[in-house]
Amino acid sequence: MRVLAALVMVPIAVAIAYAGGWLWFSLVALVSVGLFVEWVMIVGRNAGWIVVGVIYAFAALLASVVVRLDPLWGFAALMFVLLVVWVTDIGGYFAGRGIGGPKLWPRISPKKTWAGAIGGLVLSLAVAAGFAWFGVGRLLPLLALAAVLTVVSQLGDLFESAVKRNFGVKDSSHIIPGHGGLLDRFDGYVFAVVVAALIGFLRGGADGVGRGLMVW
Repeated sequence: MRVLAALVMVPIAVAIAYAGGWLWFSLVALVSVGLFVEWVMIVGRNAGWIVVGVIYAFAALLASVVVRLDPLWGFAALMFVLLVVWVTDIGGYFAGRGIGGPKLWPRISPKKTWAGAIGGLVLSLAVAAGFAWFGVGRLLPLLALAAVLTVVSQLGDLFESAVKRNFGVKDSSHIIPGHGGLLDRFDGYVFAVVVAALIGFLRGGADGVGRGLMVW
């Protein structure tokens, strides 16, 4: 069920990301609203945590939009972030299951291992190498960027796990078959795309976030 859901969602997400414009904005706005709704379902009426949820959802929306905004580099930059997050999750799952070993942070996320974290890192570096191979950016900067984003993605995953554990919740919802809720699926992406947007903004300005990420 997990694989089937991914096979349906990934092509649709990529197609909408490629189209950009109002289609991409509509998708990320819908997902961001869903993230906030699930957040409130977890934290209840705790005002402080609700404010954090507003910031979390709005940051996801804004970062996703500005990374894609660059007409020349936006799609490549967005796909780089998405692929790094996806392979971080895939590498973490298979390396963690296949190798096992010491836990990454057992009190917060008992299933995550250092082997899984390293597996995700290795695959993210492979994504960076693939982009450079096809002439989309330079190798060394992309390797460094992939390493930063894969670490940030895993921190996002741990952050969401910590919030759920704090409120005694296992899954944020069951809206995605085999994956749980939107928060469960996009926790790593939110952290990664926000950091990517900040890096791109610092290097390329508000209208060149994608260029700032991919052109070094």
